[in-house]
Amino acid sequence: MKWLTIEEIKQQLRIEPDFTDEDALLTRYGNSAEAVVLNTTGRTFEELKAMNPTGEDAIPADIWEATVMLVAHSYEHRSPASMQNMYTIPYAFDMKVKPYIRLANKEG
Repeated sequence: MKWLTIEEIKQQLRIEPDFTDEDALLTRYGNSAEAVVLNTTGRTFEELKAMNPTGEDAIPADIWEATVMLVAHSYEHRSPASMQNMYTIPYAFDMKVKPYIRLANKEG
């Protein structure tokens, strides 16, 4: 994972830090959530860090929060209950990521 840590994911999910049985699963969800954010925004990790309004060498808080929320959603809904749920992304994720989506190709 580039910006999430297993400790942060466990804190979000209220999993005890010393419980390690699902660390591999949580890591997969973390990697997947980060990939979704990068694919959705059309940006690189470095570009997202450069967009941090605080000037810190870290991704913006909205992107971090959207990513960890997506991990939590994946963990809590491990398989879709219906075809409709299979394509549903939580609104809060969408709201937090939209401002960072690349709207046009810089070269064109």
